Amino acid sequence: MPRYRRVLLKLSGEVLAGDARFGIQPSVLRAIAEEVRDVKQDGAELGIVIGGGNIIRGVSAANEGMDRATADYMGMMASVMNAVAMQDALEKLGMISRVLSALDIREVAEPYIRRRATRHLEKGRIVIFAGGTGNPYFTTDTAAALRAAEIEADVVLKATKVDGVYSADPAKVASASRYERLTYDDVVKQGLGFMDQAAIALCRENGLPIVVFDMTVAGNIRKVVAGESIGTVISD
Repeated sequence: MPRYRRVLLKLSGEVLAGDARFGIQPSVLRAIAEEVRDVKQDGAELGIVIGGGNIIRGVSAANEGMDRATADYMGMMASVMNAVAMQDALEKLGMISRVLSALDIREVAEPYIRRRATRHLEKGRIVIFAGGTGNPYFTTDTAAALRAAEIEADVVLKATKVDGVYSADPAKVASASRYERLTYDDVVKQGLGFMDQAAIALCRENGLPIVVFDMTVAGNIRKVVAGESIGTVISD
């Protein structure tokens, strides 16, 4: 049995691009879908939030001169594209899933309604939350924390390309040390940038633990959900 009954998995859009750094690599998508299938078959209820950074990053586009709100809406639409791609990969493996979007795009996704999302989870469907929060100036990390609170998830799993939270960027600082456990206050005081402050605040206010782990290692998603000591746990 999984340690966590209901899980919110946060994936970055960049991970879907694989080595290409842009777009969606079908082989990467299928590998993630296979891990999600294994977690589902272990008995967990699973919600997923995917960013859109493999197509466009709102903040980066705004820094290049685009209107920030416009760039953020484009990022939300990119997240819908990623969500639909993930749904396709899951259903090819026999998993039943639903895409619920904060943006009204009814041709490809259901509108996000909290009670509907909860009902899908109770019926054993994987729910993919798309379109961020539906508002500019909020990241998909914040959307993940918000959706996790709304569906009463037991944990937020922040899937990254590193094996946890470090005292500094391990790619730049050789002496950086990895934390096994942190409190929300530790994250704020030390300015650790693995997740934005609005998302951290939402998790703290709702008692939602966060696990930051390396999803590039095959089987890690399943191990984290089962309760194995992988990555960094942030909680009270």
